[in-house]
Amino acid sequence: MKILSNTSLKPYHTFGIDVSANTLIEAYSASDFTQIWQDYASVPKLIVGEGSNLLFCEDFAGVVVLNRIKGIEVEETASHWHLHVAGGENWHELVSWTVEQGMAGLENLALIPGLVGSAPIQNIGAYGVEVNERCDYVDVLMLETGEVVRMGAGACEFGYRDSIFKRELKEKAIIVAVGLSLPKVWVPVTGYGALADLNALSELTAKDVFEKVCEIRREKLPDPALVGNAGSFFKNPVVTKSVAEKIEASFGECPSYAINDDEVKLAAGWLIDQSGLKGYCVGGAAVHEKQALVLVNLGDATAADVVMLAQHVVDTVYRRYGVKLEHEVRFMAKDAETSLEALCQH
Repeated sequence: MKILSNTSLKPYHTFGIDVSANTLIEAYSASDFTQIWQDYASVPKLIVGEGSNLLFCEDFAGVVVLNRIKGIEVEETASHWHLHVAGGENWHELVSWTVEQGMAGLENLALIPGLVGSAPIQNIGAYGVEVNERCDYVDVLMLETGEVVRMGAGACEFGYRDSIFKRELKEKAIIVAVGLSLPKVWVPVTGYGALADLNALSELTAKDVFEKVCEIRREKLPDPALVGNAGSFFKNPVVTKSVAEKIEASFGECPSYAINDDEVKLAAGWLIDQSGLKGYCVGGAAVHEKQALVLVNLGDATAADVVMLAQHVVDTVYRRYGVKLEHEVRFMAKDAETSLEALCQH
């Protein structure tokens, strides 16, 4: 492991807010994590991959641990490729590599920032595919026992941008590896948004889907290396069909996706856009001009700017549509995770 003290966290989270941590440690194995939890038993700890889904609201008065566990193993059966991927591998690089190797199935999830170990926590998804559909198991280090346990996909209790790792196992387990299963008989998923254009191709390939997803995301989403952001800031809200019908009757057709007979997922970006918030600024933070679902750091934003902007977005959308947005980005206070609601109550 590698230890740094009083370190700026600006390079370690994509929002680029200038905050610091008392201690920063790079962990290269499960045993490193175990040692850190023993050595810093009474100190707040936070595991960070690439910091692509974090907003540090103030300096972190504890230990930030960077997951640097690497490695990819592949086993082939008659019907599937089975991948065992270490938690510290970059997610997009994994997707790109599988496509290059002719292993289809992850292409819809291209250019999602973060590490492999973060993917099951959030149950990342895009363009009609979620990671739980490709997940066989998750290997987790149980912090109380120091034992690495393999959890089947069913035990992970995946939901929309949700899993057991955000609830019962939060701060109790660390994801050290993920098992993915990619079927050799490829069924393209191209019914979502602009991907439908690909259906006109006579010989569609996974690489075609991969490149189209990358094109769309690069066109709509700002590059964190150039403009600080944490990707989609809000979850797409799930409402009853009656609520969706009322919105459509009052405001015209709203992009939506039926989840079941009673519930519909609305496009949060559309709700924010139609509320006239694209480009709206608070201090150095702004709603992105091309993709309203993204809040950006224009260069000198403070955490307070982002918090105030996020609350303004939530309040404006609620007043207009009666739908309350929830943030997908994690908010970190000085010693623990918090929420927009909690911050705005102070």
